[in-house]
This record gives sequence, C-alpha cells and structure tokens, in this order.
Amino acid sequence: MKLKRSNPCRLIFGLLLFAPVLLKAQDRPFGKTFATRSEVMAQHGMACTSQPLATQAAIDVLKHGGSAVDAAIAANAVLGVVEPHVNGIGGDIFAIVYEAKTGKLIGLNGSGRSPYSLTLEEFKKRGIKYIPALGPLPVNVPGCVDGWFTLHGRFGKMPMDQVLSYAIGYARNGFPVADEAAGSLKNIKALYGQYPNIVELYNPGGKIPGRGDIRTNPDLANTLEKIAKGGRDAFYKGDIARTIDEFMKKNGGFLSYKDMADHTSSWVEPVSTNYRGYDVWELPPNGQGICTLQMLNILEGFDFSKITWGSPEHIHLFVEAKKLAFEDRAKYYADPEFAKIPVKDLISKSYAAERRKLINPHKASASYEAGNPALKDGDTIYLTVADGDGNMVSLIQSNYRGYGSGMVPDGLGFTLQDRGQLYTLEEGQNNTYAPHKRPFHTIIPAFVTKDGKPYMSFGVMGGSFQPLGHVEILMNMIDFGMNAQEAGDAPRIDHQGSSEPTGEKMQGVGMVYLESGFPYETIRSLMYMGHKIGFQIPGLYGGYQAIRFDSIQKVYFGASESRKDGEAAGW
Repeated sequence: MKLKRSNPCRLIFGLLLFAPVLLKAQDRPFGKTFATRSEVMAQHGMACTSQPLATQAAIDVLKHGGSAVDAAIAANAVLGVVEPHVNGIGGDIFAIVYEAKTGKLIGLNGSGRSPYSLTLEEFKKRGIKYIPALGPLPVNVPGCVDGWFTLHGRFGKMPMDQVLSYAIGYARNGFPVADEAAGSLKNIKALYGQYPNIVELYNPGGKIPGRGDIRTNPDLANTLEKIAKGGRDAFYKGDIARTIDEFMKKNGGFLSYKDMADHTSSWVEPVSTNYRGYDVWELPPNGQGICTLQMLNILEGFDFSKITWGSPEHIHLFVEAKKLAFEDRAKYYADPEFAKIPVKDLISKSYAAERRKLINPHKASASYEAGNPALKDGDTIYLTVADGDGNMVSLIQSNYRGYGSGMVPDGLGFTLQDRGQLYTLEEGQNNTYAPHKRPFHTIIPAFVTKDGKPYMSFGVMGGSFQPLGHVEILMNMIDFGMNAQEAGDAPRIDHQGSSEPTGEKMQGVGMVYLESGFPYETIRSLMYMGHKIGFQIPGLYGGYQAIRFDSIQKVYFGASESRKDGEAAGW
C-alpha cells in the first residue's frame, strides 16, 4: 500500500490552528480552566502576600504565638525590603481588622498630611497646574510606621522588635531578588537618576541587581533597628525625622520635622452596603473605597443570573457603572476634615437607583456628570492575615507610584512617597491642596461579612484600578460562582478616561482595556456598542490576595495573585 505524502502547507496550517491547544498546560481536573492553582486551606492561620518571603515571615509569627496584626506588620516590613518598588516605610497604610472577641470591624487610616509650609500660592507662583509625580513637591508625611504602632498597640501580642526582626534580617543579610523587583530595578537610573541617593541605593556600584542576585540594604536595616528599639517616636521625633527635615531643605522640599512630629493615624468606622446578601465593607474617604460600594449598588439592579461572565452585557454594565461612580469620586472624595462628603447618600440604594437610570443597556456613554446627593452637615502592596483566634487583617500599604517621589533621605535606605500628586490645584474643590491636609487616596483594604460573620478579607492593588478590582472579585464570586483563587485568576476589565480628583477631565468615552482571555465575539460586540477597546501591558491589571473563612467548618481558604510573585500559605 502506497502512503500518500502530506502537504507541508496543510500540516503547518493545522499546527497553527491547534497551537493554543498544543501549547496550553494540561487542563485542571477541577475548577475554571484559567485558574492557576487551588485555594490554600488551613485551620490555624493563613497569610497571603505578594512575596513568599513575606508570607513565610507572617506564618512564622503566627506559629510563635503572634496575632494576625503582628504577622501583618512583619509581612509588610519584609515587603518594604524585598519589594521597595511598591511599598515601604516612606509610604502610607490603611487597614481593616476583624476582632473575633467583639465581632467588630475596626478601620485604620494611616495616611500622611501635606507640609505646613507648602501652600497653594507656592504652586501658583511656580506656574504649576498639576502637582508633579516625582521630586520634592509631592512628598507628604509617611504614615506607615505610625500605622504599625497604632495597630500593634491595640491588637499586638508579640514584642515589636521581634515582629520587625524578619525585615531587619533580610535587609542586613540579604535576599534573592524576585522577578517583579528585578524588572523594576532596571529602570532606576532612567526614571529617577536626577534625584539624590536613589541610584546608589538600588543600583549599588552601578550594577543593576538581576533576578536571583542577592541584595542587601544595610541603611534600611539600621533604620528599622532604630524603630524596633525606639518605637514610632524614633521615626517621627528622633534622628530619622531630623535627617528627613535636613534632606528636604537642601533639596528644595517642604516636609519638615514639625510635620513629622505632629503626625497621627486615625481610627475610623468602616462603611458598607449589602450586595445580594453579602455585606461589603470599605473605609470612608479620604480613600476611594466607597466607589466600590457605589458600583455594587448600581450593578445590583441588573439580573446577573441571566448574564454570563465575559459577555458583552457583563462588561458593558460594569464599565458604565464605573463611569458613573468615578464622576462622584472626582467631585466628592477628599479629606473629611476639609470637605463635606455625603458618604451616607453616595452609598445609598435610592441614589444608586437614580444613577442607574442613566445607563443605556445597548450603548456606551460618551460621558456622565457627577450626581447631586443631598449634602448634610455633620504601585502598592496588599496583604491579608488570619490567626487561630479568628482575627483577620486586611492591610494595604504603598509608595503610590513605584519608588514614590524618588527622594531618598541620606543614609535611611528608603524612598519617600509621592502621594501629594493626588491633590488638585483647582481652587474651591473638595480635594484642593491645603497645608496639613490628607490627599485623596487610592489604596483601599476591603472586608466582607455574611449574616454578621466574617466571610472574606481581600484587596486588589493598582492605583485607580482598585475599586474596579474589588467589584470584579465580588461579582466573580457572588454572581458567577467562582472560588477565591478563580476570582483573582479570571481575566480582568479596566477602564480609563473618567474625571480624576486631580482636576483632570474625562474626554470621550475613554478606553476599555481587556486582559487576554475574553472571546473576540465579546470584543466585537462591545465595539459595536460604542466602546473603544484596548490592551494594557502585563502588570497593569492590579494584584490581589484574599482569605475566605468558612465559619461552619472553621477553615481558612487563601488565594494569591497569579500575576505577581505572591504566595498564600497556612498552617
């Protein structure tokens, strides 16, 4: 029998046709095909962070009798050493703590304020319309360290010097540089080279640390040791504060010793809305957490039991709800000590019903105006930890953009944040710059309860993307039946183009960015509806960690972001 020879062109076409199948890893036996792994399950404790060394530090603290807050602080401190491109003691901190013995949620606002000596007139004199991202002008008081000690004073069990010993050890003795950090270190000279000390700190001897290289930061180790021994006053009232004052003065900055010495964190009451039987909790402004609640209230009016995940209807309604909420975000969200913010009305069901009427279910809007609820008087890390007593912590901490302002005070080993970029210089707005004022803030921790019991501690990193990420996680779980890991692994939706609290205005319909994984039929339908579709570079769809709690079985389920270097671990 003579065999027929194959046509080479047909063979190549066939291989190309089936390439996605041939190149794809074997399908998982359970769960969604896009899931990267199963949820991690444990009974005695759980830690989920964006870097395995931080996760393991938290687990070690739990095993040695530390509380969830002790473990969260230890992990955050380690992340400031191993992931300096997204967080550190030069930045701010927010947290929601579930206290098992009282059954209450307690919020912490650890954001810093603007310098006393920097005024709106100074920006006018310099002809500045928007506060720059880098250099001395966007530097506010770093709130992280005070946030640590405020949390620890109320919920800590382990001595602070022991809690910080993990970070001090890695800074002093070294650690291997992970993928994401290695990528960021390549850009230090190009992005921040004009600012003092930063190149020498992160590219020592002119060498860029690569993936797997061992890196140390002895200056940061010394700073953390002073904090471990001297407490928060060592940072805000001691030599560290004096060094920051002197550094800023000689480099055209305004942050002073008095700004540092006067800093305090604030205990705040979390606010919530109910979404299909789940109570979702966020912190009130100056953060953007209530934007999540506004979006959920709008979306609750649509029957997603009849809408499939990833369909044009799903993405269209999500994007339109985001546009509506973000206009209110730009107008109202600010420091409540300087502005009247109608939080109760903004997150009310009746207000959402009025806003929902503006959505055309078949067409993308060009723009929306902010609503008018009645006014009445009166780059980031996220981590979550749970302990064996049932306490849970939702914690987020950030420099704002990458390495923050690029300003590294002499000999301290960390950069100061650039959160001050988020004020507007337009007079008469809620978020208008003023001395000793907290800016509009993007970083938001979240928590979910059901029937009065803790259900999930979670957060999503990524600047203005965070409210969108929160809503996507919740919809994925509540509306589309995913578990905590699948909800984070699912392809994400972003929208850019809404008005911003800095005063920048939306133009046109904006751009809907879709992560790979959505079918072309959906993309085509969205374009017919008037949406502009684009694709972000990898890494711009946020990061995510979560701990879900089964109150019947008393089991924690941990999930960690597959797009980053993170790890969920329990014991």
